[in-house]
Amino acid sequence: MHTRPSPRPTRGIRPRTTARLTATLLASATLLVSACSGSPATSAGGTVDAALAALPRSTPSALTPYYSQRPRWRSCGAPGFQCATIKAPLDYAKPGSGDVRLAVARKKATGKAKPLGSLLVNPGGPGGSAIDFLQQYAGVGYPADVRARYDMAAVDPRGVARSEPVECLDGRQMDAYTQTDVTPDDQREQNALVAADKKFAESCGTHSARLLRHVSTVEAARDMDIVRAVLGDRKLNYVGASYGTFLGATYAGLFPERVGRMVLDGALDPALDARELNLDQTAGFETAFQAFAKDCVQRSDCPLGGKGTTPAQVGDHLKAFFRKLDAHPIPTGDADGRKLGEALATTGVIAAMYDEGAWQRLRQALASAMHENDGAGLLALADSYYERDASGRYSNLMMANAAVNCLDLPPAFTGPEQAEKALPEFEKTSPVFGEGLAWAALNCTYWPVKAMGEPHRIEAKGSAPIVVVGTTRDPATPYRWAQSLARQLSSARLLTYVGDGHTAYGRGSTCIDGAINTYLLRGTPPSAGKRCS
Repeated sequence: MHTRPSPRPTRGIRPRTTARLTATLLASATLLVSACSGSPATSAGGTVDAALAALPRSTPSALTPYYSQRPRWRSCGAPGFQCATIKAPLDYAKPGSGDVRLAVARKKATGKAKPLGSLLVNPGGPGGSAIDFLQQYAGVGYPADVRARYDMAAVDPRGVARSEPVECLDGRQMDAYTQTDVTPDDQREQNALVAADKKFAESCGTHSARLLRHVSTVEAARDMDIVRAVLGDRKLNYVGASYGTFLGATYAGLFPERVGRMVLDGALDPALDARELNLDQTAGFETAFQAFAKDCVQRSDCPLGGKGTTPAQVGDHLKAFFRKLDAHPIPTGDADGRKLGEALATTGVIAAMYDEGAWQRLRQALASAMHENDGAGLLALADSYYERDASGRYSNLMMANAAVNCLDLPPAFTGPEQAEKALPEFEKTSPVFGEGLAWAALNCTYWPVKAMGEPHRIEAKGSAPIVVVGTTRDPATPYRWAQSLARQLSSARLLTYVGDGHTAYGRGSTCIDGAINTYLLRGTPPSAGKRCS
């Protein structure tokens, strides 16, 4: 079993947490990264030699019409929000060969003082809708002082949500895909897994052929520079979470002199190949599960053990439950007849690892499934992770996630034989999730478009100070990734949150929030080595 290639953080529970978990699930990184990677040129020390090169400072004349667009704003969504559609070249190497339409949204600054410009936000994914994040969270939930001084803004990246979304499987097909057994016990199940990944890839190639070669992170970053100009900003002010940090860092690498105030929260490491990314992320989810397990056994409603039960034993109990579901899925009451098997149950558990605020809900869902044969709670967590609504419709999150990841890096494995050989290392890294995450890394193997990117460093020499935020027990973007990105960027300041969950800004730490708000409002980055808890 295990969850399909997945993206994100994302969706909460307590009254105050609901928006945050949604924000978190919206903010996931190449989460359960579709695993793409190759063998980059490395130095003797093991570091990637290649660094992202900055683009020329002057805008090519062929791109001038895009930079000089004047959007027609209209009211949209909640009160105060405006939306528009702008254009970007489908292929930056051939600007005259066609356009891609980009959806942009904003909410004007609410204060009377002179605005500081626009603050572009991106929640991650890849595949998370930045406009949804803006309208549901950032535009109404960011600190009032920040919203008073900035026009809050977002663009759905090309291929995502409102910006010519990548299309692949329909709802019923996605239901089957998300239930695929990703811990095959025999050759028949392994063949079924490969067939599912091939069908997904072929469907994307069939339904999104025009766009599939042009949804790379580099192209999305170049689009953001057009958005910056269209919004009337000389420099880009930006807060990116999870995969949004890779998008933001890529922008900084391409346009270092146009970086304004930039926060990269829950950072990715661009210097890693896909196998390394997947293995590190596997370790991150194990770290988060260990923290959940230690907390769970102190609670009277923990279905996985009581006081004195070790985290390893909690993991054994959970794995035993997954094995039962693999053999005998349980009812959920789902209108479409879906039962809870190992794949969806594991996805539900992983979804709750993104935010410790979801742990109570996870305990309740596990208790219902284990003791009452009711899988509804875990299914709901899995559906929130995949952005499936009650009608059986999926957002294009999963489709865009794979499309971007598989274009950015070559596949982690060339076939099931390599994935099988990697099992011992993945299972050692995470006894609970390792097997499934290793097999899930196959999904770029059969992608219809060859990857165009490779692992690389991002230095952004000459940029303004950039704040990189890392959480020590982040399940999806391990802390070491933030440390690495901060070392690569020439002007970075690393801000550390000692705690649990995916990303740190807006999660309740006054220390973190205060440092970031001060930077956004005054331009003063945190002191070197600043740590918060």
